[in-house]
Amino acid sequence: MTKLDHKIWGIAWPAFLSNVSVPLLGLTDAAILGHLGTTSYLAAVAIGSAILSFLYWGFNFLRMGTTGLVARSEGAGDTEGSVLILAQSALLAFGLALLVWLSHPFWLTLGFTLMSPQPELQLLAQSYTAIRIISAPAVLLTYAIVGWFIGRQNTRWPMVIVIITNAANIVLDFVFIIGFGLNSDGAAIATVIAEYLGLMLAITAVIKSIPRHRAENFYRELRSRAAYRLLLRSNKHLFVRTICLVASLAFFTAAGEKLGTDILAGNALMIHLVFLTAYGMDGFAFAAEGITGTALGAGKLDEFYAAVLRCSLWCAATALLMSLGLAILHLPLFSVLTNIPEVHAVMIEYRFWLFALPLIAAPSYLLDGVFIGSAETRPMMTTMLFSGLVVYIPVWYLSRGLGNHGLWLAFAMFNASRGITLWFHYRRLSTGEGWLRHINTPKA
Repeated sequence: MTKLDHKIWGIAWPAFLSNVSVPLLGLTDAAILGHLGTTSYLAAVAIGSAILSFLYWGFNFLRMGTTGLVARSEGAGDTEGSVLILAQSALLAFGLALLVWLSHPFWLTLGFTLMSPQPELQLLAQSYTAIRIISAPAVLLTYAIVGWFIGRQNTRWPMVIVIITNAANIVLDFVFIIGFGLNSDGAAIATVIAEYLGLMLAITAVIKSIPRHRAENFYRELRSRAAYRLLLRSNKHLFVRTICLVASLAFFTAAGEKLGTDILAGNALMIHLVFLTAYGMDGFAFAAEGITGTALGAGKLDEFYAAVLRCSLWCAATALLMSLGLAILHLPLFSVLTNIPEVHAVMIEYRFWLFALPLIAAPSYLLDGVFIGSAETRPMMTTMLFSGLVVYIPVWYLSRGLGNHGLWLAFAMFNASRGITLWFHYRRLSTGEGWLRHINTPKA
């Protein structure tokens, strides 16, 4: 392994562990709910989670946008600037969280109207989302803090934050779901408590990590309205991109619900396994974010291209291993996730899509990291819109006769399109010094 490979793995393995713990938490929720003897609670959580993901993930630009800007500041040697970006992002996150709290009845009502679940599922899902929305400040503030750490090529604190948060959530799941018999509401309560615990840990990590010295104009710049307008403007593409991504996942859930509760529950469990592979490969995307952003901030194109190449190779190898692992271990995994025969049968019938998706989606995950690190966010928005509106929806519409196979085909084509279109933008920016066009390199 080269020195660069060691650097990539130094960033990737903590990110891998922290990322994988996220879908493992979802799998734990699903496994507990999937053994309660009915699919209703699992289906209700799938619907509620899809709506909340649409609401929360729309603000994931707080993580991605912070990462790119911080990486460039660190590459340019401006540590004070990176701390200022964190402070601005945190204040913006808190303001947006308050907005979410005030407006959530409208968004949740819209979400349930669009998804149109069965009445008994809607009641359970409404109760679940009403509890989960309490954690909005914790979710958004943690986004900003994790983005700052990744931009500084420090994925160990995010690993600690996420693993402890999710471990607490798993323990609390058993307490509230099994111990108190609260079912889907218990899953929501456990998540809220765990997310605030994660926020407290994240704030502690920042206090331990920020430099003690402050620039004289730090607090003046922190209060500058122009700075927040710039931050919002630089992240608007990521906002639209993320909304489109979450909408695609919400559509997948809603379309599955129309095919029956068993298919909805089976798809929900399988999509958690898809997330498991995605979050695993995102470890190398996070490495690409930090290393490529820092290289561009320093004006070093050779280091940028070298990092993209090595991260791509490691991501591809990981995708292959994950596909093989799912092909070999899917039967015991399915048995752990549910003991409901109808849901198990659904997962067996559509398992080949699960095996193929890591290889299909790997290019999009890695290139997302490259574009986030470089703060070139517009291509991420345009390719996501194209893949969703021109590929995903038309393929699903034309393949409705295939039932759930058609839905999985559309989802696979959507992910493939994201990777292909991002690659074309990557090639375009690689002409000349296109990657440096918005970069202010440090003065000699």
